[in-house]
Amino acid sequence: MNSRVAAFALRRVVAALVLVVSVSTAAFVLARMAPGDETTADEAAGLDRQLIARKRERLGLDRPLVVQVTEYSLGILRFDLGQSAKYERPVATLVAERGANTARLAFAALLLSTLLGLPVGVYTGAYPRRWGARLTTVISSAVLACPPLVAALGLLFLAVSTGWVALAPDRLLAPALALGLPIAAVLERLQSQATREAMSAPDLLAAAARGIPPARLVWVHAARQSLRPVLGVYGIVIGSLFSGSIAVEFVTGWPGLGRLLFDAVQSGDVRLVSGCVFAGGVCLAVGNLLADGLRALADPRVRELA
Repeated sequence: MNSRVAAFALRRVVAALVLVVSVSTAAFVLARMAPGDETTADEAAGLDRQLIARKRERLGLDRPLVVQVTEYSLGILRFDLGQSAKYERPVATLVAERGANTARLAFAALLLSTLLGLPVGVYTGAYPRRWGARLTTVISSAVLACPPLVAALGLLFLAVSTGWVALAPDRLLAPALALGLPIAAVLERLQSQATREAMSAPDLLAAAARGIPPARLVWVHAARQSLRPVLGVYGIVIGSLFSGSIAVEFVTGWPGLGRLLFDAVQSGDVRLVSGCVFAGGVCLAVGNLLADGLRALADPRVRELA
């Protein structure tokens, strides 16, 4: 059994490494193929051509694309993401600094969405005919159709109108709500559907026939059984925190990776763009690893089938 668990973990780690390297390298290639580069703004400003030529040589822009991509991919394996042309600092340092802020935001949003979405999903799935469940379903569907950007703008309007939510750039509540509420709606809908299916499963029907109290049947047996399919998409949910945080951080002024990526794209800093995408790939890979681990703990059959 231990060797099987080790093989399961090794396959998942290798897949995660391949994902991170592939996504980051693809971002580097696409950014290099786009019009312009780190010296475009210098040329538009009329800087001396010799200075621009030396900058291109320093950044490796005078080399063929194949050579640049190869060097970048090998650098990823050494955890070397290169130098930022905009900030003239190592990309890894910038990503680590801003990544800590994004991690705080993502953790707060994930905690909020989990504590809100999963128990509410169990309630709406187990008692779909109650008025509270029907009202919650309508609200979840409306929030689910609301992108994080719209949620952030709505929260900004609410904060300006009422003063209930602080808007300072270092305040976490507004961006966490904007990022976490749509994810909570996703988890609620998934958990609700899984709970309805679990409630009609033969083992739960047999447990109800044996006289197990309804509350224990719903909140222990059905909740545990319905959690398995929800955990299957938990890694994707964690990865979506990064893509959603780009718009939320920009609107709310949160100094994280989303804002850094926007500034990098705006200035044509390819290395920094690729570094931010690298961090996003790491988030997605770690999320998938955590989800696979939780699924394996909840259902041992996952280790045998994977």
